[in-house]
Amino acid sequence: MTTATASSVRTGGRSGAVAAEWTKFWSVRATWWCLIAGTALMLGYSTLSGIAQHFDDDPQAANTITLGAGFYLTQFAVIALATLFVTSEYTGGGIRSTLLWTPVRSRVVLAKAAVLLPVLFAYGVGISCAGMALASVVKNGHGLPTSLEAGFTTAFGMGGYFALLGLVCTGVGWALRSAAGTLVTVIVLLVPLPLIVASLGLPELIPYFPGIAGVNAMVEAGRPNPITMAPAPYAPWVGLLICAAWAGAALAAGAAVLRRRDA
Repeated sequence: MTTATASSVRTGGRSGAVAAEWTKFWSVRATWWCLIAGTALMLGYSTLSGIAQHFDDDPQAANTITLGAGFYLTQFAVIALATLFVTSEYTGGGIRSTLLWTPVRSRVVLAKAAVLLPVLFAYGVGISCAGMALASVVKNGHGLPTSLEAGFTTAFGMGGYFALLGLVCTGVGWALRSAAGTLVTVIVLLVPLPLIVASLGLPELIPYFPGIAGVNAMVEAGRPNPITMAPAPYAPWVGLLICAAWAGAALAAGAAVLRRRDA
């Protein structure tokens, strides 16, 4: 076999794995239900919060409302979607066929990540823009205005956070092979664990957990994080880098477990 032919086969293997995962991703109902549920939660929260601005003594901007919807509600639909993308294969036994077609374990891990990354980024940007638009209309001049910079930061930050959160979930899913175990682990990492660390006298570590770092990525530099009410000690793009580090560590751990354990 010539060098050119070998290179073509290797390239086809990677692209073929991604194409297979793309088809599997969109061909199951769970994908659509999670995306629909996340969208409904975003729009419902934005509508109710926008109405509340007519009477609330704590005025909020549309981007802050959307950020709250993403963190308190929609991100859990994203977690479920990314978790099921991996663990459902173990539940139904499809992982045997997947690894038979793509025997290189790391290629399977990267193929699923390559599907989730752009989909969840576009999803986060899209629903955040929809949530801000809806909240602005419903607020009808009440609350605080949203600047173009603030809106862009929230939309781009939510897209990046959702994409990287999905990778964290897949990495944990590969390692644990259990939907329940992955959901519990990721949710504890996002919410209770930072609170526990803060209660132990280490509040300075809170901004470096993925959930809080993701929120910091959606807030303009110098503005307070609406979840912790404290300004981030870094710029929004650093928040995404922190999330990327968590995602990389999770994927590395998941790939290592997949290589060492039989399907």
